[in-house]
Amino acid sequence: MQIEAIRKASSFISEQINHQPKVGLILGSGLGMLADEITNPVKIKYDTIPGFPVSTVEGHAGQLVIGELQGMPVLAMQGRFHYYEGYDLDKVTFPVRVMKELGIASIVVTNAAGAVNPELDPGDLMLITDHINNAGANPLIGPNNNELGVRFPDMSTAYSKDLQDLARRVAGDLSISLKEGVYVWNSGPSYETPAEVRMLHQLGADAVGMSTVPEVIVARHAGMEVVGISCISNMAAGILDQPLTHDEVIETTEKVREVFLSFVKQLVNNMKNN
Repeated sequence: MQIEAIRKASSFISEQINHQPKVGLILGSGLGMLADEITNPVKIKYDTIPGFPVSTVEGHAGQLVIGELQGMPVLAMQGRFHYYEGYDLDKVTFPVRVMKELGIASIVVTNAAGAVNPELDPGDLMLITDHINNAGANPLIGPNNNELGVRFPDMSTAYSKDLQDLARRVAGDLSISLKEGVYVWNSGPSYETPAEVRMLHQLGADAVGMSTVPEVIVARHAGMEVVGISCISNMAAGILDQPLTHDEVIETTEKVREVFLSFVKQLVNNMKNN
């Protein structure tokens, strides 16, 4: 990872905005509608930003949206990048490096995930309390640049305890039943087999998806605070006797649109005082 590339992308973005974003938002499949709530937005297509890859997944708009959400200056990724798209993990996580260079100290990562724990239901919002990297890859493999972070970063608090507490308070204030659990990252793009789902549950996973963990690892390497929210979009393979499709993911996230929007907007609003 060349720090010059990070600075070039950061400078390109800075030239187009009039304020300093304080919170980064990474919006997963079907969840990009949150960026539509941003006021006075500046929209920058990924393919115009030096060094940025291009999102190829349906349901991902492929742009940065920078403005204010509930009075908080934010930078939102309306669509993210995935390992399964063929990008190296330094490309997948490049936007997180750019966020750090822009001065962003905290990020909210969201995703659509399949329920491994049968006590979860499609439409649930799950606070990510920890994760399991089950993809056999790590974005920090290779030479380490000490300007970006330490060689061996601690991951014992990958998800900020303070921001988790804040998320719980916000959910309580809004009377939202916020579930909690461990998210596991598999590379995809194939969904898991029923046997793999049973294995993941035995390992302690509650939900599974194809994103998030690389970005969180890099954010923590960079010293950023992270809070993670999964929208449970479907039951993982074998729990119900039905095939899995990406259309189901989009359909479920659309159904929980209002709850998701109100929750994350209020969470970001409360981060102003956190």
